[in-house]
Amino acid sequence: MVKHIILWQLKDELTKEEKDSVKAGIKKGLESLQGKIDGLLEIKVQTEGLPSSNADLMLYSVFDSAEALKGYAVHPAHVEVADTKVRPFTKTRLCLDFEA
Repeated sequence: MVKHIILWQLKDELTKEEKDSVKAGIKKGLESLQGKIDGLLEIKVQTEGLPSSNADLMLYSVFDSAEALKGYAVHPAHVEVADTKVRPFTKTRLCLDFEA
């Protein structure tokens, strides 16, 4: 089993209302991938952090193998969400993939 964790910071120029809308769009888009990509076992997006956080949102996902994670990265449904709902609005992205 492989876990794939992403932390994003949204672009500074976005208003609070825009950030809230972007976070909701990212959550809806990524979580809608459940059941559509082979090997994707679980996918959750956390949009509400504590005030001590320095990231705006987090992706937590679980795959049955490293190969499944590689397939997810290039899957057209994932690429569509990443290109339209994530990349245009984020300034930083941190990733940690690990076997569990």
